Formats: sequence, C-alpha cells, structure tokens
Amino acid sequence: MALVTGSSSGIGAAVARRLAADGMRIVVNSARSTAAGKALADELPHAVYVRGDVADPADARRIVAAAIEAYGRLDVLVNNAGTTRFIPLDDLDAADADAWRDIFDVNVFGVWQLTTAAVPYLRRSESAAIVNVSSVSATRALGSSIPYAVSKAALNHLTRLLATQLGPEIRVNAVAPGLIETPWYDEAEEVWANSRAWITANTPLRSVGSPQDVAEAVAYLTRAAYTTGDVLTVDGGRHVV
Repeated sequence: MALVTGSSSGIGAAVARRLAADGMRIVVNSARSTAAGKALADELPHAVYVRGDVADPADARRIVAAAIEAYGRLDVLVNNAGTTRFIPLDDLDAADADAWRDIFDVNVFGVWQLTTAAVPYLRRSESAAIVNVSSVSATRALGSSIPYAVSKAALNHLTRLLATQLGPEIRVNAVAPGLIETPWYDEAEEVWANSRAWITANTPLRSVGSPQDVAEAVAYLTRAAYTTGDVLTVDGGRHVV
C-alpha cells in the first residue's frame, strides 16, 4: 500500500496512477483540492482519499492513521506535497520571513512529520520505501525562489540522514525533477514559456519533462531493493551539460 501526499494533480497524481498500475492500493491526499483528490481516488481500482495538510502536525498524524485504518498496512510513503512562491532570485526583499516559513512548513517540516508518523508502520513491511520529491534546484543556483531551492537542499540531506537511520528495514531515496510541466506553471505563464524554450534548446533530450517521467523514477525507487540514500535526477540530462 502506498500513501502519496499532494497527489490530487501534477506529479503526485501521476505517481498515484503509476503505483496503482503496479497493483498497489493507494491513499490519495491533498490539502485543498478535495474534488480532484476524490475524483482520482474514484478513478483508481483500489484507492481512498484523505484530505489533510502535511504542514499541520495533527493532520500529518491523521493522514497516516487514516491510511492504516483503510488498509491495515503501509509499504510506501511518497512525500510529494510541496509548495513554492515565484520570486526572482535577485529580489531579496520579496523573499521575506513569511515566504521562508510557508515553504519550509510544507517542503521540510511536512516531510518530517509524515515520515515520523509513518515509520512505525513502515517497519512492519517487508519492502518498505520512502521516496521524497526534491528538485534540481537543490544543487544548482536556480529555482522558483531562493527559499524553495534551500528547502529542497534540506530535503536532500534529510533523505540521506534518514537512509542511515532507518535501514535496513526502510529504504529512503529521493527524485530530483528538472523543469516538469505541472499546474504550478499556470501561475507564471511567462516564466514557463521562457523556461520551456530554454530547456528545449539546451537539454540533451531537447524537451521539458512530464509528471509521468517523474512517476517512472518514483516507481523504480519503490522497487530498487539495494538502493538507499540516493537522489535520482530526472531532468532530461540538463545536469551533465
């Protein structure tokens, strides 16, 4: 059974569909998009929807409890829920303390809260895996904002630290997508258009990514029995040029 946070749309929805195709029972989650989350759960062969905000400690525990109540076990946790603000990297004043708190509450503290709530149940599985959704902005000087990039750098290190502490029972890995066509970019159409053109021209695979591309990487890491503490880049090869 897999719990996928932030899975009502975009990468999370693609992950939920991909793991369901592997025969997993799925818990779909979102903080706000209730109708879309319920629709996705109804679409999948064995799925339930649980509304909850990973940034809220009580909600984090409740999401995990609801997953256990629904299926009695937990094998895979995909920490996909994330947030950002589109702030130019040179606009230091706009990246105020509120922006940092809002982003870290979801991208770092939310992952920690879901993980610590899930660990006791994951330990009972014979094939337990956690996959965190990071970003290439964790290791390169780019991204939708400085707070976002720093939050993903923290997530990469959290992934590695958890891998050292939760093995051998639980494997912990992350995927680091490059530019992926998701609903986030509906909020910044000009940024998206410019980024898409640049990535298409300067990336070995000459395209931006899709949520399904990331979902394939997540599915691989749920099965990769001798892989832990890794951050798998999914960016069309941009990181090598």
